[in-house]
Amino acid sequence: MKNQLQNVALSLLAVAGLASCAGLGSMMKKYDKMVTYEVKPNPLEMQGDSILVNVSGKYSPKYFAKKVTLTITPTIKYNGGEKALKPVTVRGEKITDGSGATIKFKDGGNFSYTDKTAYIPEMKTCDLVVKIKGQQKSKSKDFVEKKIGDGTIITPLLVKNDEKPLLGKDNFQKSYPVTQKTEIFFLINMADIRASELKAESMSATKKFIEEKHSAKRFSYKGANISAYASPDGELAFNAHLAEDRAKATVKHYMGVAKEKGKDKQEMIPGADKETFYKTVTTAEDWDGFKTAMQTSNIKDKELVLRVLEMYPDGEKRQKEIKNLSATYNEIREQILPKLRRSVMTWDCEQMSRPDDEISKLAASYPDSLANEEILYAATLSNDINTKLSIYKNADRLYGTDWRCSNNVAYCNILLNKSADAKTAMDKANGLNNSAPEVNNNLGILARWNGDRKTAMTFYNKAGSSAEVSHNKGIVNIRDGKYSDAVSNFGSENSFNSALAKVLAGNGDGALATLDASPEKEDALSYYLKAVVGARKGQADLLINNLKIAINKDASFKSKAKEDLEFFKFRENADFKALVG
Repeated sequence: MKNQLQNVALSLLAVAGLASCAGLGSMMKKYDKMVTYEVKPNPLEMQGDSILVNVSGKYSPKYFAKKVTLTITPTIKYNGGEKALKPVTVRGEKITDGSGATIKFKDGGNFSYTDKTAYIPEMKTCDLVVKIKGQQKSKSKDFVEKKIGDGTIITPLLVKNDEKPLLGKDNFQKSYPVTQKTEIFFLINMADIRASELKAESMSATKKFIEEKHSAKRFSYKGANISAYASPDGELAFNAHLAEDRAKATVKHYMGVAKEKGKDKQEMIPGADKETFYKTVTTAEDWDGFKTAMQTSNIKDKELVLRVLEMYPDGEKRQKEIKNLSATYNEIREQILPKLRRSVMTWDCEQMSRPDDEISKLAASYPDSLANEEILYAATLSNDINTKLSIYKNADRLYGTDWRCSNNVAYCNILLNKSADAKTAMDKANGLNNSAPEVNNNLGILARWNGDRKTAMTFYNKAGSSAEVSHNKGIVNIRDGKYSDAVSNFGSENSFNSALAKVLAGNGDGALATLDASPEKEDALSYYLKAVVGARKGQADLLINNLKIAINKDASFKSKAKEDLEFFKFRENADFKALVG
């Protein structure tokens, strides 16, 4: 009896041992039926320079053996290689050491997992698989490799490299105002112009100005403004008439000059023989002039006089109080008041610049004859980028210390996609002015072209917030996978890249509206992006209709669509298959 009991015990131990060894084997047999995986997104998507992988696994009840540990390694397999991601460990409920999610035998359980890897072009077509190594005590076994996802959607790579450089703008003016001021001084209570005044410095300078401008090209007189004054002494009514008489005398004098010149058909001031040429303003008591003259004078009691002006707004009261300062008033009468008995005439003139056709001809044949602003302006008169570049190179040769010249050479080279030439010019511009928004924007473009998006964004942030800078930031945002930031930077801009940012941010309807308003709306790529929106919205008609137009415009989109995992769910759609072959 004792031997029989021993045999039964040994048999039970053997069965238990077999059951223990069979735990891992049983899991391998039931693997396909009792384990499920979910991958988000599926297909995988490129974001920034990486592929983000989110995997969750679910184990059915009564599946996961209590003493088994599984090491799961999601792996991206592509033509020519594979990339193993970081492993994740899950374990049975009787495994007490190590890390990882614990899965109950009776209830089952799940795990979640996130990792990312750098995208390489070979991963455009790939499979996401899980490789599993099971461990039970000292024994280990490899599960059959299982595909759980497809990859990769690379729609962000549709972004156009259409960065917008900034031009250092010229300050050229089609015309600019020219003024000449003439002051005529009068004796007290008098309004006639003395012979001595005709020879005075102010009127002599005006005479010289008129003679010089007589032969000047594209120069014209618009009129003259005369302000005539009486000093603040004497009766107000008398002074009012006196100021008017001084204005009339000034007008009469220059009308006479014009008529005299006109006798020899050499009228130096066209229109100046007419009263309508002149506009007059009179001031009976020039207290403002008085105050200014006092402030700049060396009169001993000037502060006392200035306080009188503040205390008494009435002119007669002011005169009385100032005259009471007898010694001081004598100084005022000699030093201040004579300067206030005057008329001031400002000649309003206009100098026209060279006409556009002349500037263009000189820029092509004799650029050295053009001033700095003229040659910078000359480049804007051509729509040919190579002509612009030639002009800006001459500008840089002639006016090399002006940062705009070298910046604009770089501007043209950026548009011509000549990065090396653009860099040489931008290095010079940056040395001349490293704070100009135009310089920082253009340096940002070159940094981005060189693959340094971080430095590019640093330059853009220094360049301000113009529409061009924001556009360029949006391109960096797309490439960084920051789609909401891209949408914000593109703002209300109607462009392909703006629409692409909205697609990537999940706003398909907004993208369609942007494309419809875009100057690029008839491009094959725009129709292709509309087809992508159709696929994401699950609208077959939107997809097929726009993809058909894209392929008709550019046959290369046929093979592109066939491989593009944006259309993964429509690969068995008869209309789609007919389009892509």
